[in-house]
Amino acid sequence: MSVRFGVFVPQGWKMDLVEIADPVEQYEAMTAVARAADAGPWDSVWVYDHFHTVPEPTVNTTFECWTVTSTLARDTSRVNIGQMVGCNGYRQPSLYAKIASTVDVASNGRLYAGLGAGWYEHEWKAYGYEWKEVPQRMGEFREAVEIVHRMWTEERPVFQGRHYSIDGPINEPKGVRKPHPSFWLGGGGEKVTLKLVAQYADACNVGAGDPDLIRHKLGVLRAHCDKLGRDYDTIIKSTTLELNPAAPMSETAGRVERAVEAGADYVILYIPRVAYDHEPMLRFAQEVIPQFS
Repeated sequence: MSVRFGVFVPQGWKMDLVEIADPVEQYEAMTAVARAADAGPWDSVWVYDHFHTVPEPTVNTTFECWTVTSTLARDTSRVNIGQMVGCNGYRQPSLYAKIASTVDVASNGRLYAGLGAGWYEHEWKAYGYEWKEVPQRMGEFREAVEIVHRMWTEERPVFQGRHYSIDGPINEPKGVRKPHPSFWLGGGGEKVTLKLVAQYADACNVGAGDPDLIRHKLGVLRAHCDKLGRDYDTIIKSTTLELNPAAPMSETAGRVERAVEAGADYVILYIPRVAYDHEPMLRFAQEVIPQFS
């Protein structure tokens, strides 16, 4: 099975730009990673949708997700650009659909539009968003996914839900990729998220590289697909791995292989310190990616 690979750019969220003082130079360091990926065998580059750093909020750079996505779309020419994943609570879903459609055009159809329910309570409250418990966030997420999909596929969609409503919005252009921008849903919730993947999504992201968890979550997804009549094989099954630059590439390749054996067909890497040193990313591209082509 052929496996595709993506890589996160250093956006600041994981304190991965703190050694660069000037914000312009920080942005250029992020862009340089995207351009290096664009020149190589990578399928995609990725960003997070967060406002504050982890593991705790600090007064340091975190570049905004959709601004980054749109600029990287113009700074690259080949790779897809995605979010892992956009936070539903930060944008009304019809606006999200409009933004994504615009960026899909700006990138000439290279957008991987990611969406999830959100979880980072501190930044919700700090930015003035109402923090809601899991049942409400998941209820909103369920409605949002349907709205986004309908905004991309219907001329004047109408939807009246418990949390959101739309009344015939015109969303033109809808994007470049057909039949609509590539829709990636993040999270492994078995009753809501994975069912939504089977209903609406082009891709999922599960398991955080853990083979047992990947296998289990994809089994749940397959069951949802069977019940809904969706072809399981048409869905991209991605997982994320953090690369240890000090580890032998053979060890990293083994981790990828175990994830693939569990059912993943797409691997997205986070590479610490890639803002300062591209060598581990380039070495992975040369030594590991060809093994799974």
